[in-house]
Amino acid sequence: MKRLICILATMACVLPVIAQKQQAIRPGEIWPDNEGHHIQAHGGGIIKLKNTWYWYGEERRQGLDTNYRYVSCYSSTDLMNWKFNGDAIALAKPDSMLTGRWVLERPKVYYNAQTKKFVMYMHLDGGIKGISHNKWAYDYARVGVAVSDKATGPFKYVHSFRPLEKESRDIGQFIDDDGSAYLVFECRPSGGFYIAKLSADYLNVEKEISFIHLPLEGGAIVHYKGLYYAVGSALTGWSPNPNKVATAKSLAGPWSEFTDIAPPAAKTYGAQSTMFIKVTGKKDTTVIFMGDKWDPAKLWDSRYLWMPVKIGDGKLWLPEPKAWVLDVKNGTWRYAEGQ
Repeated sequence: MKRLICILATMACVLPVIAQKQQAIRPGEIWPDNEGHHIQAHGGGIIKLKNTWYWYGEERRQGLDTNYRYVSCYSSTDLMNWKFNGDAIALAKPDSMLTGRWVLERPKVYYNAQTKKFVMYMHLDGGIKGISHNKWAYDYARVGVAVSDKATGPFKYVHSFRPLEKESRDIGQFIDDDGSAYLVFECRPSGGFYIAKLSADYLNVEKEISFIHLPLEGGAIVHYKGLYYAVGSALTGWSPNPNKVATAKSLAGPWSEFTDIAPPAAKTYGAQSTMFIKVTGKKDTTVIFMGDKWDPAKLWDSRYLWMPVKIGDGKLWLPEPKAWVLDVKNGTWRYAEGQ
């Protein structure tokens, strides 16, 4: 009898984990990881190594030590089911000059094939000692860099700097089809966002590639059939707005006029651009818009909006979010049954 009770107790612990295997991506809903917890990878970035994707983002779960800022790491082979690999970094305040309610936001990780290092970029911000007088000040405006020998970390903090000697706030990442790596960052004084090529070791930026003179943040770029598509979000803080897209034949531009990616009244369906994921398979290529639905009152409950976009011939459109299924081997997708 005792053995039966033990078996039943074990099954009760295991079954919820088995039952939470995801059969579809459901935009705006709770997205459980392999442990049944809502994925905490906000403002994140994704890289692919062989057949595995790694998703890094702001860890916003409740009960965290407020002396640290955390970046989580998840892994997946199908982009629907994610394994939690723990926190890739727990960063204490990296600079004695940094004051107020300092933040670590929008972490992005690159893999450098030459150095065989994983390099994490992050937006670091807060007040500056002796200069800022507001605990909510965003005067620091730098990027931080950390490195690791493994995709899952732990990452070791290296340094911070202002790319191109410019103020840097929201950052994005772009890795071109030839493997070239770029940092995308918004600069408030310049009134737009920069695309900068990373140095050979990825620990700094090498040069400016392009400056898009429009006050946008959340820069996301994808290269598709000979054109570059750049999407950005207006500067409305936590509140959603109509994200816009421009195209160019080269990252250096010239860039077209920006147009809406969804009905303006929908305000990008409540989301803000974060990144594009391009899934190339045996039959087709699917481009996924990766967005965040922020809830500033409960950041741990912020949701994700991932949807395949309609793209081609200089046009990019984000369909109304519905549950959908991805086939990574074939690079195809379909709406989930019942949609």
